[in-house]
Amino acid sequence: MIPEIGLFSLILALLVALAQGILPLVGAATGWQAGLRVARPAAIGQFGLTTVAFCCLAWAFLDNDFSVLYVAANSHADLPAGYRFAAVWGGHEGSLLLWLYLLTAWSLAVALCSRQLPLPFVGRVLAVMGWISVGFLLFLLFLSNPFERLMPPAMAGRDLNPLLQDPGMIVHPPMLYMGYVGFSVAFAFAIAALLSGELDAMWARWVRPWTLAAWTFLTIGILLGSAWAYYVLGWGGWWFWDPVENASFMPWLAGTALIHSLIVTERRGAFRSWTVLLAICAFSLSILGTFLVRSGVLTSVHAFAVDPGRGLYILAFMTAIVGGSLALYAWRAPAVGLGGGFSLLSRESLLLSNNVVLTVAAGSVLLGTLYPVVLDVLEWGKISIGPPYFEAVFVPLMTPAIFLMGVGPVARWKQAEPPDLARRLRVAFAVSVATAVLLPLAMPGPARLGSPLVILGLWLAAWSVASAAAHAWQRLAGGDGDWLRRLGRQPRSWYGMLLAHAGVGVFIAGVTLANGYEVKQELRMELGETREAGGYRFTFASVGPAAGPNYSAQRAVFPVTRGGKPVITLYPEKRLYTVQDMALSQADIDSGFTRDLFVALGEPVGGNAWTVRLQVKPFMTWIWSGCILMALGGLLAAGDKRYRRALEARTRAREEPGPQAVRPTREGA
Repeated sequence: MIPEIGLFSLILALLVALAQGILPLVGAATGWQAGLRVARPAAIGQFGLTTVAFCCLAWAFLDNDFSVLYVAANSHADLPAGYRFAAVWGGHEGSLLLWLYLLTAWSLAVALCSRQLPLPFVGRVLAVMGWISVGFLLFLLFLSNPFERLMPPAMAGRDLNPLLQDPGMIVHPPMLYMGYVGFSVAFAFAIAALLSGELDAMWARWVRPWTLAAWTFLTIGILLGSAWAYYVLGWGGWWFWDPVENASFMPWLAGTALIHSLIVTERRGAFRSWTVLLAICAFSLSILGTFLVRSGVLTSVHAFAVDPGRGLYILAFMTAIVGGSLALYAWRAPAVGLGGGFSLLSRESLLLSNNVVLTVAAGSVLLGTLYPVVLDVLEWGKISIGPPYFEAVFVPLMTPAIFLMGVGPVARWKQAEPPDLARRLRVAFAVSVATAVLLPLAMPGPARLGSPLVILGLWLAAWSVASAAAHAWQRLAGGDGDWLRRLGRQPRSWYGMLLAHAGVGVFIAGVTLANGYEVKQELRMELGETREAGGYRFTFASVGPAAGPNYSAQRAVFPVTRGGKPVITLYPEKRLYTVQDMALSQADIDSGFTRDLFVALGEPVGGNAWTVRLQVKPFMTWIWSGCILMALGGLLAAGDKRYRRALEARTRAREEPGPQAVRPTREGA
């Protein structure tokens, strides 16, 4: 009866979501307080019901209940327990249930953390999130039921896709979906602001921590996905501009623009309409990612190939969300207003320019992702758009964005003077130029990408870090008193900005050096043969059978030496997952601070010979470290206490007689 309990919980959740979507909107429009007070209990109840449904499906997997069709299609009796749990979201139906569950979790968080906000506004926000839940619940119940029974039950199941049998599968999808779904909060706040016409600096302060939290989760999710592609797929790369990779990258770009736009709206009251539009775009791109992954229009290792009926529903759902929100924006944006003015050269103008570049970059990725799909749907032919297009278009667009990222924080609000900016940034500029010119001289061998591209990448990386350091020095060195005391007085959002901008620099350095100086060889090696790559000697010492919990393998032994001294012994495998009869190369990687040693075992080619991929990739760890710094920066900024204090001050202002004002605070990011 456990699957039936899960299904019944989803039916009840649909009824609760309908109440959450309808009654608070009626209450906000008519002043009906009872309807407004339904919003929070409904959000809590919906979370509880989806928790029951999620736990029922997880129990079915852990208990090997192969009378459930979804379990039989995505699990096996020999699958390790950890992967059985991860298989809950390893297919179409379960991943949709995970999406819904995380959506209700975000709704719960909004319900519990918004008690200082006006009740009509909270009612509208939760109502919008309730309608999003209704869309996903209808999809689950009528087109993607994860609790559908299989009669007679399967004996052992068809197993989880071997590519997904990895520890990264346990954490990557939840983190990615937390980012996707998290943008629904900013979207709901934007729609509520359009409905009420209330959008001011306080609104931006309400929205900003939620947006930062969603952006942080999405950053971690993209990081984990890139690392998974690097060490599981066996091809030695970390980003291939795969359409589903792009589906996560586009909302990340829009979310980055939204974060910076919220800064201006909060500080100066400007960019109001633009901020609302970015909130709509960020969540719309998240829904687009759902359509791309689950509609069957894409061929990708990440995508779920499903029937056209599901794709049509998601397309209709996406059209309703995007079209409805944009129509509301066109109607109500004049009521929101544009906000305060600013000069041509100011922090506002620089942030606006950066936002435009990020938006155009997201548009270029969107074009390259959807153009082949549109041609295929219209039967105008099949084309493939790969890394050459994205690298040729995206890199030139991001170059001015990275430069403006360094200038913006040191520019003054309303009006900045070029001589003042030059004085503030001259040391950072000189350091970045010197780094870009001198560092390639210290690298072994010529750059694979060519010196100009390497110099450009290193200059952007050094500029990101040096400009952040210059901003920190100027902020802490000026004024009276001890600099340590001033350091302690800075808001968390300021530290978050510094970490995130420095993380961008570390990330760019890692990408530039890894792509520019990597050494890779795909070759045929005999047992006992030694080959050299990047100054390291790899010896194919032996190969023999090995066994896993649900696979058999051939495990090779590769001692690695440098200058005659042993470095590490690597053990790549060629695995055969017996249930699906699928072979998979499991690379072995030795990661260091300045280089990765990568060995992947290919196919036997006769006798004692195998195809082998050897790679020496410099500074790969810097790519992951840069992403971690960015995520930590977002986490620090989201936890800034000023957001809570401002809400408490607004609450006191409403409760106390007489006019009250919220004292503005220094904005660090």
